[in-house]
Amino acid sequence: QVQLVESGGGLVQAGGSLRLSCAASETISSMNIMGWYRQAPGKERELVAVMAVRSGGATTYGNSVKGRSTISRDNAKNTVYLQMNSLKPEDTAIYYCNARNSLHNSWGQGIQVTVSS
Repeated sequence: QVQLVESGGGLVQAGGSLRLSCAASETISSMNIMGWYRQAPGKERELVAVMAVRSGGATTYGNSVKGRSTISRDNAKNTVYLQMNSLKPEDTAIYYCNARNSLHNSWGQGIQVTVSS
């Protein structure tokens, strides 16, 4: 399995911004899809943003973050980022990094993001 380590979470006020990072233990160019999901208390895990790493970098965003978030990558650092702007209290959740290809479907341990009103 690919090891994924998230960082950059924390407490932020509504309207603020955060950048989450996901560092992979192996080259991300070997992945088909990398991205972010989140899970709020009492809710199911939902898509935040994913990138088709080996298909030109096409991106897909969840409806709840569309227009406020940007997923990007740095191949040299084997890292995927999630920039989130105009944060809302409803963005409060544990954010998980995911990487998958035909051999792996790996998840990070998750990182807490809390948005105060």
